[in-house]
Amino acid sequence: MSKQLSKLLHIATIGKVVGLKGEMKLHIKSDFPEQFKKGASFPINENESLTISEVNHERGLVKFVGYASPEDAKKLTNKKLYTTIERTRKECRLDDGEYFWFDIEGCSVIEDGKVLGVVDEVDRISVTNYLSIKTDEALVKEGFAKSFLIPFSKPFTISTDIKEKIITVSGAMDILEAS
Repeated sequence: MSKQLSKLLHIATIGKVVGLKGEMKLHIKSDFPEQFKKGASFPINENESLTISEVNHERGLVKFVGYASPEDAKKLTNKKLYTTIERTRKECRLDDGEYFWFDIEGCSVIEDGKVLGVVDEVDRISVTNYLSIKTDEALVKEGFAKSFLIPFSKPFTISTDIKEKIITVSGAMDILEAS
């Protein structure tokens, strides 16, 4: 993947053609489906963007400008839609206590004053978000697993400070020891 696209956020993948007029299934990888609206454009590579011409949120279907037949639309199957961090911050609203995953990634995970590791990524398994933590090198040298998962919820997560890039946790060391 190019350096430019690697700075973008993958927010959806275009699925199969569903209708006779070029409607396609949209597999959304974002908690903000409202960003997929008529007239919204999303890059699919360095040189090309797709613009949504119609949206059916109930059925999870979209049509794109210039792709009005099933034959044309099939060319888009498995293409990924991207957006930028800046655009996400501008267009997507969070409630108190909610965070963008890209803000969580890179945070140090601390329990009882000890750094356990750094959040490598956030994974959603079923309805629960998990922090995928790359274990601190000092702990790896002591024989602990190189990575582990903890739920990003209470009682495990005590506090999250995005500005300082610190997540304070409880019970994570037990999980690491069992990993």
